[in-house]
Amino acid sequence: MQRKVYVPGAAALLAVLLAGCTGGSDDGGGPDDGKPGEPGTTAQAAQPGKYRTIPEPCRAVDRKTLDALLPGIENITDEEQRTKAYAGEPTLTYDTDRKVGCRWKVDAPDATDHLFVDFERVVSYDGAVSDDNQAQQLFGKRIDAAHLPEPAVTESDSGSDSGSDSGSGSPSPSGTPAPSGTPSGAPSGGKGPGAPSSPPSSPAGSPSDSADPADPAAELQPRLLDDLGDEAFLDDRTTGAGSNGQGRTVTVAFRTSNVMVTVEYAEQSATLGVVPDSEEMQDRARELASRLDDSLSG
Repeated sequence: MQRKVYVPGAAALLAVLLAGCTGGSDDGGGPDDGKPGEPGTTAQAAQPGKYRTIPEPCRAVDRKTLDALLPGIENITDEEQRTKAYAGEPTLTYDTDRKVGCRWKVDAPDATDHLFVDFERVVSYDGAVSDDNQAQQLFGKRIDAAHLPEPAVTESDSGSDSGSDSGSGSPSPSGTPAPSGTPSGAPSGGKGPGAPSSPPSSPAGSPSDSADPADPAAELQPRLLDDLGDEAFLDDRTTGAGSNGQGRTVTVAFRTSNVMVTVEYAEQSATLGVVPDSEEMQDRARELASRLDDSLSG
């Protein structure tokens, strides 16, 4: 019988090859086996924003809301003109997937009302910055540009429970930042009995012009809002008197995820010396902004 020839060198080579294929299986793996987030691994791209589309702005406001914000619209006798007034006028835009707006204007015997609604969907082109974070940065710049006054500090905020008698009426601690003033045209003063006496008026911008927490007008000053979207603010400004009365513009802006929404509500009085009511306009603008926020979330 012929015997098979056994070659020692070939056996050694085969053993080396087998060792190379199985080696490292017990040493926890190579560099590619690292967990996400650990050094040496590939970073994940930032997440896209929640919203990929934005509403059609001229259809975002229903007729009932337009009736409330633009009182003269129901009194337009010409049917074609009334239909056009309800429809609004789209703002010029080159990318309806990113930024859209609509304007309404209605003249009435006692005032002219304007409404502007704007939607902006933020998209980050930086792979390390999410759409939400980019929108947050842009909205923060809008808040800074509004130059909102510091919020008034109430007695409860200033630590009134520091052992003083509840009826002592002790003033707030000194050094508390004070807002720059109340919205123009809003009532001023209104300090209750027992408040320290002060001159009836003082130069504009002086500390005594700061909003008194007991003054209802303090609640109407431009401010941050905590009940709308992810973050929001309200601005309230008056315009100088022209040939007729004064005007007021209330702006409510908010951000929900990667979409920023602006509601701008303005009224120009037709009566000399009459200033549009701040509280009423703010309530209307905030209610519309809340409805728009609900429509985004729905």
